[in-house]
Amino acid sequence: MNLIKNIKQIARDTLINEADAVRKIADLVDDSFVQCVEAILACKGRVVITGIGKSAIIANKIVATLNSTGTPALFMHAADAIHGDLGMVQKDDIVICISKSGNTPEIKVLVPLLKRTGSQLVALVSNTDSYLAQQADFILNATIGAEACPNNLAPTTSTTAHLALGDALAVSLLECRGFSSEDFARYHPGGSLGKQLYLKVDDIFKNNACPKVSPDTSAKEVIIEISSNRLGAAAVVNAAGELVGVITDGDLRRMMQKSINFDQVQAKDIMGTSPKTIESGAFAVKALHTMQDNNISQLIVVDGKQPVGFVHLHDLLKEGII
Repeated sequence: MNLIKNIKQIARDTLINEADAVRKIADLVDDSFVQCVEAILACKGRVVITGIGKSAIIANKIVATLNSTGTPALFMHAADAIHGDLGMVQKDDIVICISKSGNTPEIKVLVPLLKRTGSQLVALVSNTDSYLAQQADFILNATIGAEACPNNLAPTTSTTAHLALGDALAVSLLECRGFSSEDFARYHPGGSLGKQLYLKVDDIFKNNACPKVSPDTSAKEVIIEISSNRLGAAAVVNAAGELVGVITDGDLRRMMQKSINFDQVQAKDIMGTSPKTIESGAFAVKALHTMQDNNISQLIVVDGKQPVGFVHLHDLLKEGII
């Protein structure tokens, strides 16, 4: 039992250590960070990010985030750079070098070679007095107190700080570029995320029937209309084809539980007069949110006042929106 308590405390201490470090580097964002963002925005080339060891892993993630948010970027391993990969760096590029100490042998060999290319150098470091920081055009300060590792050796807090600062850089660039959800969709066309950003109700409802009845339609005919179209509901429209109500399976069940003459019941006696709708052309994810907010499983798609189709929760499930 004590061991379990110790494990919990270790985990909590680690998270607190790393969270505190991220909070502290927020105060270290200075004019050099701003100048770095401005330089990248004006850059005619790409952002090349390099590092070694755990820093290389963080560099890969930052590259992926930049590419997905509108800033062309590529990864170059620091060790491979001095064995041929340096050729990928062009003079119009900006190179971000990630290193905790800023004094590793590979970095000391690489930095002079990078400066010869004519590209600008950014140091993302936890030691602003390091060789890398002194040689850089811009410094992204990720100074930390100590690693979460009890021996202060394993890269834990430092890599978290570097990753967070990389996210801050990417989001700053994203906002400065006015990168919209539509732009994001172009870079993320696959999976549920992509579909949330580009799939519209028009892409779905056209595959479904559009059950309709008039206010004077008998209850029996309403049941036939709903059952034959397998959507669990029917729109009620007036003579002009305008939506005036909706009847669902639930409405029919509740009506049948009452002591009334079923043969005399018409659609207008059963229908709900405030049907939930969504405009044609709206994003499918909006339909999902409307269904969730109202605890319903289908929506009537309307074009102005006229119903043109239905979107069912099962349609969204099938498309992978949820």
